[in-house]
Amino acid sequence: MKITTTLITALSLATTPVLASDVVRISGWGGNDLVVVNSLLNEVLADDIRAAGITVRYEPVEGDFAQYLTNALSAGTAADVFYVDSFWGAPLFRSGAIAPVSNANQAVADALIPALNEAFMYNGQLMGLAKDFNTLALQFNKDIFDDAGVAYPTMDDTWHDFRSKLQAVSTNLGDVHGICVVPDYARFAAFALGTGWSPFNEQGHTVLDDRFRDAFEFYTTLPDQGAGVMAADVGQGWMGGCFGDETTAVAIEGSWISGFLRDQAPSMQYGTVGIPVHPGTGERGNLIFTVSWSVANDSQVKDSAHKLIELLMSPKAQQWVLESGLALPSRESLGNNPYFNGTGQEAEISRVVFNGASDGYVEPFAFAQYGGDWKSIMDEALGAALLKERTIDDAIRHAQQQFDRLTGR
Repeated sequence: MKITTTLITALSLATTPVLASDVVRISGWGGNDLVVVNSLLNEVLADDIRAAGITVRYEPVEGDFAQYLTNALSAGTAADVFYVDSFWGAPLFRSGAIAPVSNANQAVADALIPALNEAFMYNGQLMGLAKDFNTLALQFNKDIFDDAGVAYPTMDDTWHDFRSKLQAVSTNLGDVHGICVVPDYARFAAFALGTGWSPFNEQGHTVLDDRFRDAFEFYTTLPDQGAGVMAADVGQGWMGGCFGDETTAVAIEGSWISGFLRDQAPSMQYGTVGIPVHPGTGERGNLIFTVSWSVANDSQVKDSAHKLIELLMSPKAQQWVLESGLALPSRESLGNNPYFNGTGQEAEISRVVFNGASDGYVEPFAFAQYGGDWKSIMDEALGAALLKERTIDDAIRHAQQQFDRLTGR
């Protein structure tokens, strides 16, 4: 993995510092985040960082950031401030290598969408502040629905409405499928959680009960019902790919799909609504994908590290992130921002995805200390049922046996 270092040392020299002139190292992955973080540090927050007497050294990492961070924390060479993904954060929290959110930053935590804080709770302590997030939403191709003579999906659609519309599109157009499904809990969960099922019960065990079976059958039989197709059968690996090449009428993705569509299907007219509600509970399910700013427990500049996070999470910084269209801010109050009232399709997808964090049964994309081991069992069961390698009941029974060994019962 490659580490790129950006110095903004000059910022700390111009004024009398409020705190000691500490050098705070921060790291995260590179890619598009390079632009975001560099702009935040050098354009949006430069005066505030200078006033706080902090010198920031930014070290973006190109490659496997989770592996880099694990190794760096073990070796005592980690940055003072870094990203932690909710998916793989629990083992790091359990190791004691990460400091809880400071009392000084409690006001920031209180201002965030509550479900985002839940993603970083460990043993009753908040271990990081969610810097931004995504949820799932339903995107639909307006031209395809118009050509098929089928009403657009709506926020009020139940699972049955959703399936009926997809069946009608497929029937009326013939060469277009309703949706492409993938054997991936990261998409199936939108239905499983809507039933009121939870990945872990109060004892911390995974129990695949009748609510789970309801969602499992609905999702894995969409192709059989004439409402969809396996993504692999149309040469794709994700729902967005099927949607982008107009093989399917809808996709279930987060706001990340907007950039992909801007590049791959710039003329597509699409809309976005929430995940269909379960006909029994009347609720929709959703996942939160999020990353925190967290602090190394052995940092020698811990107070300044927490102060830097406070600045990175400030209303000014989050407003800039939102208006840049680069990510969704985590402050709850920004849900009323005028940006979300825009009529463009990218403003609409941002609005629906933002509201998804507080609408229905929402869980973080995290599986306690089990991480990928837990998700692999679920993905295997979905794949076995979709490919007809196992019946629905056999796939669930087999997965339950694996979960019993992993989480107990």
